[in-house]
Amino acid sequence: MLAVEGLTKRFGGFIAVSNVSFRVEPGEILGLIGPNGSGKSTIFNMLAGALTPNAGSIRFEGREIAGLPPYRIINLGIGRTFQIPRPFHRLSLVENVVLSGFYGQGRPSRARAFEAAERALALVGLPTDRAAVVDGLGAAALKKLELAKALATAPKLLLADESLSGLDEHEMDQAADLLRRIRGELGVTIIWVEHIMGVLMRVVDRVMVLDHGEKIAAGLPAEVAGDPRVIEVYLGTQAAAVRAGACSS
Repeated sequence: MLAVEGLTKRFGGFIAVSNVSFRVEPGEILGLIGPNGSGKSTIFNMLAGALTPNAGSIRFEGREIAGLPPYRIINLGIGRTFQIPRPFHRLSLVENVVLSGFYGQGRPSRARAFEAAERALALVGLPTDRAAVVDGLGAAALKKLELAKALATAPKLLLADESLSGLDEHEMDQAADLLRRIRGELGVTIIWVEHIMGVLMRVVDRVMVLDHGEKIAAGLPAEVAGDPRVIEVYLGTQAAAVRAGACSS
């Protein structure tokens, strides 16, 4: 579904992403991990069209998309969430999702846009009442709203950015289960950036690890968790817990 070759992004003299290549198969959940500043968000922003690569290729379903604006990329079928939710507080829950759907798909029908928004809200477990408001939502509900907004664009590929941050242990498990449902019920392929390693390793099919803008490892979760270089640069004292979580899956 997605083929990335030699992806590079520079900001002046700083190389944020250096010659990164990877592929994503249809129906797969790929985990993208690495320390802060390793290039994960930069890669997401290039995939979503917020940044233009200095070099490299991004092919989605055989079509080159590197450098296309975000609205073109969304309309081709790549949706994304954001690490920090920023909903429109003057709009209702449904209206927030409808707006996302109109932007992503350019739906000419207001009725169809509302139907798609209500389906997305129901899937993530949020109220579909058109009078329901954003104010008062907790961290877990705001993360669900982010997912609903992305799903309203009818993505084939979902870029999920730190869907667990700010959640407690029970909410993390619920969010991970929700990503599984999105893949299972909608057939959406997912790339998931996350810092909560124990949960991610139980959900993803494969993991890719970045460090200082370079890919240093990729493979099955148990393999990556036991990679000495990964342990050295990223996992550190969490290695045992992550390895145990990967192996238990």
